[in-house]
Amino acid sequence: GRPNGEKNPAMSLKPIAHALSSILNKEVSFCADCIGHPAMTGMDNLSAGGLTVLENTRFHPGEEANDEAFIKSLSAPADAFINDAFSAAHRAHASTEGLARILPSYAGRSLQKELEALETVLGNPTRPVMAVVGGAKISTKLDLLFNLISKVDTLVIGGGMANTFMAAQGIAIGRSLCEESMFDKVRDILRAAKDSNCEILLPDDVVLAENFAATDSPVSSQATQVPEDMMILDAGPLAVSKIKAAIEKSKTLVWNGPLGAFELTPFDEGTKIAAQFAAQQTIAGKLVSVAGGGDTVAALNHSDAADGFTYISTAGGAFLEWLEGKTLPAIDTLQHNMLVKRVG
Repeated sequence: GRPNGEKNPAMSLKPIAHALSSILNKEVSFCADCIGHPAMTGMDNLSAGGLTVLENTRFHPGEEANDEAFIKSLSAPADAFINDAFSAAHRAHASTEGLARILPSYAGRSLQKELEALETVLGNPTRPVMAVVGGAKISTKLDLLFNLISKVDTLVIGGGMANTFMAAQGIAIGRSLCEESMFDKVRDILRAAKDSNCEILLPDDVVLAENFAATDSPVSSQATQVPEDMMILDAGPLAVSKIKAAIEKSKTLVWNGPLGAFELTPFDEGTKIAAQFAAQQTIAGKLVSVAGGGDTVAALNHSDAADGFTYISTAGGAFLEWLEGKTLPAIDTLQHNMLVKRVG
């Protein structure tokens, strides 16, 4: 939550202590504050192997401000800092980046696993490398697209983003979602992809409807023949077949975003078929597949494909920023101190 530096009982971590106690089947105490006397006393009263949960650090303005005085207070009871929250690694906050600067710091098992998975798909991947990027708007994924075209061999564009790519090339898309303000950026991406020998796959055929609503009678059409009164809501059968063929040729896959309006039946079909095929290839040992992002995880779970992927990222914003090639403050500080290592 975002308590904006003020105490908010609705965002207290006290229920977390109770839940953790139930999961571990052992006592887990709770400290009413994360700094000062409550924290010091709570830590001092712990027996060997004991656990305590400190109150929400965001109840203090110094957390998000990464304030030095708050960092010192937060670190006072501790001998070491273990960061196991990749999902917050893109935030330069006291409890993520600040503590790593002043305490002996280590990456926890989950964080290490996440970093190793991302390194596998973009740092030192087995080629050919393929990326699937979907979603509604190009404007939210510009950095991601420009970074990926320099790293992958094939880039699939899906969702509403594909509409903008097609429209920017003069293809009529009816009443489909489109960002006309992004046309110049699309052309820049296409030129950069050509220079980098990155093949961009756009749908040859699409699934249409008159309205953004579930239907039992979807209409398929060639991508170049979309009627004026209809909208594109999914990739068509031919497009999905081409995506499957590209996956079959690839050794490494990174996936972010659905191919269509997966929350509406039957416009989830393209995502389901492609994701299930990627999972099958992974299970067969032919593909390393990593996926992440809120809609992505939901789409893969909806497709019953998530369990087949090599790795599903626990992060949203941090996963995207890593794919965009940006520095993650919490990770950067750990690596700078050369203390990124598995605990145990």
